[in-house]
Amino acid sequence: MSVDQSALYEARLELVNFLIDAFADYPPEELLERLLEGEFTVPDREVSEELDRGFAKLEEFATENEGRDPADVREDLEPEYTRVFVGPRPPVLPHETYFRTDTDFRGEGLAKVEASYGASGWTPPEEYPEENDHVAVELAFLRYLIKRQRDGDEEAFGFQRVFHDEHLSQWIDDCAEETLSTTDETFYEAAAHLLRGYVAFEEEIANAMT
Repeated sequence: MSVDQSALYEARLELVNFLIDAFADYPPEELLERLLEGEFTVPDREVSEELDRGFAKLEEFATENEGRDPADVREDLEPEYTRVFVGPRPPVLPHETYFRTDTDFRGEGLAKVEASYGASGWTPPEEYPEENDHVAVELAFLRYLIKRQRDGDEEAFGFQRVFHDEHLSQWIDDCAEETLSTTDETFYEAAAHLLRGYVAFEEEIANAMT
């Protein structure tokens, strides 16, 4: 069965955009409105165990908040995001150099992440206030590479494979697991499952194309 490449790129970008919004800050009202109105694309068939769990949690979240004002839902999610990811003393610091044992937190490993960005010609956008090894920034880099691939740049698959090997796939499972062990908020449970499943899915694509 042939794969609709256009639809696949659209799905990849929609999911990475969701994850960036979920982990960069409190989820924007526009995203919550789409979720609550059923406008977020959920596959009608099984994809992988982790992605399926994440999509099921998203549907659960939408059901729990059906008919509510997205602004009120966002207000409810703000304290949990702050508790889990901001602190003071947050239980989860979603930074590569926090989870890796081969570098100090925000130490020389951060420079290695930034070198990977620079090698592909990408500069992190200024709207992300966190250090450049934050999960939202690394996902934004992945989004940049996916857009290059969609435009026919095959070299971007190589950059993506190396980034998985050297950075993103080295710590995301631990970050997702720590998030799941810390929160029982359905939205962030969904985000954690989707994060782990999505990174594994993208790694598979990159390896298959290089």
